[in-house]
Amino acid sequence: MESDAVRRFAAEFVGAFALIFVGVGSIMVSTQSGLVGVALAHGLAIGVMFAAVSQVSGGHFNPAVTFGFLVTRRISPLNAAIHWAAQLSGAVTAALMLRVVFPDAADLSGGVPTLNSGMSTFGGLVLEAILTFFLVWVIFGVAADPKSTHRPIAGLAIGLTITLDILIGGPLTGAAVNPARAFGPQLVESVWSDGWIYYVGPLAGAAAAALLYDLLYLRKVPRTA
Repeated sequence: MESDAVRRFAAEFVGAFALIFVGVGSIMVSTQSGLVGVALAHGLAIGVMFAAVSQVSGGHFNPAVTFGFLVTRRISPLNAAIHWAAQLSGAVTAALMLRVVFPDAADLSGGVPTLNSGMSTFGGLVLEAILTFFLVWVIFGVAADPKSTHRPIAGLAIGLTITLDILIGGPLTGAAVNPARAFGPQLVESVWSDGWIYYVGPLAGAAAAALLYDLLYLRKVPRTA
């Protein structure tokens, strides 16, 4: 049991670390890469890390995804806690390491998700929930559903979902769709403006997607004559 916990922790820690290190790092050099580059950086980080360790921990790298699995009883509370600890600590460590790697651009505030000046608080909350809904819906469809025929390309599908989320939501809310993605830079930079949106929105969206997919496609529905 202890060995399994360590393996899960390490897998989720490295995956979350990669997401924040590559994702926020791409924002710090976004004058060269632009929105498309930032979106691809986040999506590729998730896709390759999912391919690497999904067989160990499920490849969540996101407290909201883990929450979706928890509310549908597809992960135990203990393992969920291990995932959350790994994801949050991986995110903080990555943000700290970016300060070391970019000593002349150590201000990570650009990587802290914030609302566009034209976005209302409620609109930002709803957008984060919807974008996370898409992510968890795809994860359940390609990875959690035992009937899925797309498991060999699950990492690609999940990574592309992150990419499309950022392409539409990046300029509006930062498209965190992941409390750990928000938490690491928020803590290191001590920037918490509208920060609760990036926890409540993704958790709500994840729960809605997981419960709906579970209800529609994963639970056995009695046949009627």
